Amino acid sequence: MFSQEAIEWPDDIEVLIDQLESEAPDRDLSREERAVMDIYETVPILQSEDCLHEFWQSAIDHQRIINSFELIGATVLVDAMNSSRWCGTRSEHRNDYTETESEYLATIEEELEAGIDELVDLLLEFIEEELD
Repeated sequence: MFSQEAIEWPDDIEVLIDQLESEAPDRDLSREERAVMDIYETVPILQSEDCLHEFWQSAIDHQRIINSFELIGATVLVDAMNSSRWCGTRSEHRNDYTETESEYLATIEEELEAGIDELVDLLLEFIEEELD
């Protein structure tokens, strides 16, 4: 299970998210804007107690989310999500995993933690290059 402090998004990202949320009902977001929103909305799931298990059990467009992380260059997170894809075919309760599955998922989630540590910098760089 995952135990990392929640990301504190810089003001630049928070302002952009607020802007995109207010504009989204009136226009289609670009792929780059959608990626920023996907990441912002998915990080709380990835930082939840059930982490990748919850991600794969959620009713979201998993491939679009993975593509969004890939678009900004968050390859460590993409690798962790792809490595845990099997969670989507398991019971909705993480406690039902075998010991081997639980250990494997814990290993993947350790890698995920490293990827989340670099996420703010990657997202800021992406926003500067693609949305400014």
